Amino acid sequence: MHAFDVLGDPVRRRILELLADGEQTSGAISAAVQREFGISQPAVSQHLRVLRDNGFATVRAEGTRRLYAVDSAPLREVDLWLDRFRGFWNQRLDALATELARGKRERRGRPGGAEPAGGEAATDADR
Repeated sequence: MHAFDVLGDPVRRRILELLADGEQTSGAISAAVQREFGISQPAVSQHLRVLRDNGFATVRAEGTRRLYAVDSAPLREVDLWLDRFRGFWNQRLDALATELARGKRERRGRPGGAEPAGGEAATDADR
């Protein structure tokens, strides 16, 4: 199964979010997911199995409990794949930062450096 097939399911993404906070018991994961998604315990177990079988999660036994944790290796592979596309949004974020800085300079240039009343953005009439 491809990484995006695994991550495409909202239940599996939520399980990974829970595991990102640290190791969790299968019971704790099941309780949280059942509460949020209204699915059965066997369905949660299937999602955990998909994560395990595809390398996104590890499991270890501690007595009768099963403790799950994130395995970051597949996530690093996803991150490397996404790296090719970061330039698309980095350029836009850089442009946004430039516009925000320009707006701050313009506000500082006003008498008293104050924003328009009510903290609203300046309009053409304010300029």
